[in-house]
Amino acid sequence: MRYGRSLFRPAKSVLRGVSLSVPAGASIGLIGPNGSGKSSVLRIAAGAQRATKGGVLIFGRSLEEKSARARLGFLSDSSPFPPELSARSVLRLLAALHRLERGARNRRCEDLLERTGLAAEAQRPLGSFSRGMLRRFGLAQAFLHTPDVILLDEPTAGLDAPGYGVLEDFLGEAARRGASLLLASHNPTDLTSFTGHVFVLLDGRITRQGSPQELLPNGRGMAELYCSGPAKGSP
Repeated sequence: MRYGRSLFRPAKSVLRGVSLSVPAGASIGLIGPNGSGKSSVLRIAAGAQRATKGGVLIFGRSLEEKSARARLGFLSDSSPFPPELSARSVLRLLAALHRLERGARNRRCEDLLERTGLAAEAQRPLGSFSRGMLRRFGLAQAFLHTPDVILLDEPTAGLDAPGYGVLEDFLGEAARRGASLLLASHNPTDLTSFTGHVFVLLDGRITRQGSPQELLPNGRGMAELYCSGPAKGSP
């Protein structure tokens, strides 16, 4: 993938030959320093950013198809929600866009607001939320329609203490129904806690892969991991 081309500057390569497969029910992690391309991978997978080459298939269907995109849940590393609207109104709007049945829609929204600890604040505008509250709201919208594929970009960044329990609860529920997970983080604890296979992404390339236990044993420094050899094996 390349971007940023202008009259005086050539396009910059962000991803170079990255190819990932997330089997049904698997939990896959992407780890790498800031700027390594992790967010670009997730935005492309979610359809929020278009790749200059290659494409994305969701259960064998192109991401261009609405039916494929409908099976995705995405938490970005930012909070791209209308700050002037309340948490309840945004969640209900998103539920309508996901075509949840009206009665079930409201029940689902109220359940998620309660589970994320935001029910008492549901009428407040999102712009007044703390960073931790916004991350909990982000988790609620990502899991709103019980997606089959979940994409989480730095899910613990800015997460407050109650949010860790929410994240574990939602991921446990998703795993029990066989959903697939692709989680990007620069925090090794996220990978060892929530994923079963890890890809190391450096400068837009996958340089290594393996289980969290193989790549992130206790005491291993991140600098050592990022300087490790070429990728081998497969999930």
